[in-house]
Amino acid sequence: MENMAEEELLPQEKEEVEVAQVQVPTPAPAPDSAPAPAPDSAPTPASAPAPAPALAQAPALSPSLASAPDEAESRNKQSCPLCPKEKFRACNSHKLRRHLQNLHWKVSVEFEGYRMCICHLPCRPVKPNIIGEQISSKMGAHYHCIICSATITRRTDMLGHVRRHVNKGETKSKYIAASAAKPPNEILKEADTDVQVCPNYSIPQKTDSYFNPKMKLNRQLIFCTLAALAKERKPLECLDAFGATGIMGLQWAKHLGNAVKVTINDLNENSVTLIQENCHLNKLKVVVDSKEKEESDDILEEGEENLGNIKVTKMDANVLMHLRSFDFIHLDPFGTSVNYLDSAFRNIRNLGIVSVTSTDISSLYAKAQHVARRHYGCNIVRTEYYKELAARIVVAAVARAAARCNKGIEVLFAVALEHFVLVVVRVLRGPTSADETAKKIQYLIHCQWCEERIFQKDGNMVEENPYRQLPCNCHGSMPGKTAIELGPLWSSSLFNTGFLKRMLFESLHHGLDDIQTLIKTLIFESECTPQSQFSVPTPSNLKQEECGVFIKTTDDTTPDNYIAQGKRKGNETVTTLAKRQKTDVSTEHPPFYYNIHRHSIKGMNMPKLKKFLCYLSQAGFRVSRTHFDPMGVRTDAPLMQFKSILLKYSTPTYTGGQSEGHVQPASEDTVADRVEMSMNDKAEASSCRRW
Repeated sequence: MENMAEEELLPQEKEEVEVAQVQVPTPAPAPDSAPAPAPDSAPTPASAPAPAPALAQAPALSPSLASAPDEAESRNKQSCPLCPKEKFRACNSHKLRRHLQNLHWKVSVEFEGYRMCICHLPCRPVKPNIIGEQISSKMGAHYHCIICSATITRRTDMLGHVRRHVNKGETKSKYIAASAAKPPNEILKEADTDVQVCPNYSIPQKTDSYFNPKMKLNRQLIFCTLAALAKERKPLECLDAFGATGIMGLQWAKHLGNAVKVTINDLNENSVTLIQENCHLNKLKVVVDSKEKEESDDILEEGEENLGNIKVTKMDANVLMHLRSFDFIHLDPFGTSVNYLDSAFRNIRNLGIVSVTSTDISSLYAKAQHVARRHYGCNIVRTEYYKELAARIVVAAVARAAARCNKGIEVLFAVALEHFVLVVVRVLRGPTSADETAKKIQYLIHCQWCEERIFQKDGNMVEENPYRQLPCNCHGSMPGKTAIELGPLWSSSLFNTGFLKRMLFESLHHGLDDIQTLIKTLIFESECTPQSQFSVPTPSNLKQEECGVFIKTTDDTTPDNYIAQGKRKGNETVTTLAKRQKTDVSTEHPPFYYNIHRHSIKGMNMPKLKKFLCYLSQAGFRVSRTHFDPMGVRTDAPLMQFKSILLKYSTPTYTGGQSEGHVQPASEDTVADRVEMSMNDKAEASSCRRW
């Protein structure tokens, strides 16, 4: 209080001194009096009154001596580094220490020896509130995360945010790393390709050139796809529509050489500059607007050779795909890719390939159903086969975009993993192919009680109750609406076995060990066979027929292959192939899969997954595992048969000593009754979830 009083009195004293300084020249001198005496001469009583010497001596004090106490006192005062000056004025050190301890230190968040104190600076402004005619903009208090530099308002949210970083293994502080002497851009290496990335490269909101190390599997799958396509015809015009760092296009040009002509595009100026630097880093020439950059030759050292040319463009992806034709287009935007599908199919060449990577998994995996309805025009719910449902949603969107351009598609493979959904299709020109493709987009009828599903049959007549098409009897035994319509979805096959085998051969040839297991699973899933026997494909047996086209991949030069590479066969051959495909419908894998844990029987120990696959195969059903779900089983068996076989080879929980498969088999009537009872129990238990 005394200090505050001194601070309040200090301006008043300054005003009095100023008044004293101003009052000195105010009295007018007498006309017959002498001039004013010098300051060092003593005044006479006749020339000035008695208090005049005090007023005259006040301005005689030098300004430096008058402001010296103020400057010394201001030097001792310090301001708070976490509060604006308008909120907390500069004060003495002991007051500042008490302020920091009471306001900032007590509500701080501790992480590995560091404390993240609350900040009141204008780093995170709050939306201004209009009160009457005045606008009050208030700065919100917040925390700064030392791991990802995010700003969070509440302390509880900050604790949860740090806990999520720890669970993901992200404990390296960005501020601590920035304080160390490191180059601004880090150089990463993937598949013998060096790429320079910006700080915060794994956070899309904080960098222009996003690079996700978790998408390595996606990049390798696309590389094997392009390598398999390069065996058919060369050179290929390839486009990476969203380059970012350019890592994908660099891998194509570096490992496939003259077989591809790579174009990397990005709309951001900083990303284009980074792509050019990465090209020089990997000894690749950069071509911008059909002109080679002159400085590219100067960067290469003596004795080094140029590995290839890459064309780098800076324009909107839709504009570029409208202007030029390509054999291979890869779309990987941040989020959904539906805005670029029409442009991709506008100028794609016949028998070309379009690969689409969708990272909007919240909408595709039925977490944001309204977003899926807005982007894809599709009605979905969360099911046990939600990942395959997401893949079929994307394929249906791709098929509709191709049909609008009078083109059809053949799905080569579709992959849905934790972070992305990848769909790769081959383009078939012509309205006939477009009509055949459009017919494969259908609605799915899904039972909400037992999760049985079936694609709705085509027909011109309107059914009174289309839910009777389901194999289950839930619509007759349960009250109310038991099933819903999902879709529209892609109803045909999701895999091409021959193309997947060629991809496996390319992965072996280029040493990509990370995706070989996944490709093998896709091959088994496409054939719907268990993984009992498998042979690595050799170059001699890779010749295949796709979409009425003989694909010549290696040294296969027999006289029978008289058709040129990439040319369509005659109309008679295409008609014969179509008839053969219609008669041989069983070659396609069955749609969707069942989760063995989802349909387990209460109080029973399930058999091992491999043994259960053998039991289904012995019963005469096609069966395989699926990459969509590690505990999923893809089979053409109905759900009732699936559950009856699962119950038949399950053992009661109390008979732990019995081995699997040696229990006394129950009669078929008893098994069917048990399955029906278990389904009714689960239906009653899920009534709350349903409504």
